[in-house]
Amino acid sequence: MPYILALDEGTTSARAIVFDHDGAIRALAQKEFAQIFPKTGWVEHDPQEIWNAQSSVAGEVLSHMQLQPRDIAAVGITNQRETTLVWDRDTGQAVYNAIVWQDRRTAARCDQLRADGYEPLIQQRTGLLLDAYFSASKIAWILDTVPGARARAEAGKLAFGTVDSWLVWQLTGGRRHLTDVSNAARTLLFNIHTGKWDEDLLRVFRVPPSLLPEVRPSSEVYGEIYSIPGLEQVPVGGIAGDQQAALFGQMCVTPGLTKYRAP
Repeated sequence: MPYILALDEGTTSARAIVFDHDGAIRALAQKEFAQIFPKTGWVEHDPQEIWNAQSSVAGEVLSHMQLQPRDIAAVGITNQRETTLVWDRDTGQAVYNAIVWQDRRTAARCDQLRADGYEPLIQQRTGLLLDAYFSASKIAWILDTVPGARARAEAGKLAFGTVDSWLVWQLTGGRRHLTDVSNAARTLLFNIHTGKWDEDLLRVFRVPPSLLPEVRPSSEVYGEIYSIPGLEQVPVGGIAGDQQAALFGQMCVTPGLTKYRAP
């Protein structure tokens, strides 16, 4: 029986879960990683620690069930959203720690953009409010703060991604730089009407287009795994931000449905 392996990269830990054909959980492993607080209101993660934790738990569940690559039909990714990473395309090394979704270091920049009258444009194009919660202002902060980062980004030498993009890059050995629509739509840079990165918003936030991942549907084969023993050439076949994944998992599959959690 082929299984599905889910990689659940959350805010405080990474999990790997093996599901059988009926959707039952057959194995689960979880590993926490460090929360870094450089200043009040700042929250960061070590990108390499995220990857190490995720690859470690994937190996753990495979070993526990004694599974071979032929036993895994596909790997899916669900992830903490908005968290922002920028890395070197040649070396695969992050230029700065991941700036986590709840980080507030760019709140003043968002306030300035609001005062300059950009919020209606941003809300109309993205469906989101202008806030430091999302990725766009975090990207600009990294480019403007890390020495040489903006010049390298404008030369096409750097890549941006939310955590799903970082994991796909790592899983495929740097062969794929992409994201899905559910994560792209949480950046303040994605036009939800055209389904594309928005040129006007890129100018507002001063983000070079070459930095951005390709946007793909949430369910398709994106590439094959090369970097985890026991998963060689298994396809990566699904990506969704954690809250969208939870919505779909509870069968909210038609417009107008919502999910409710009792207090």
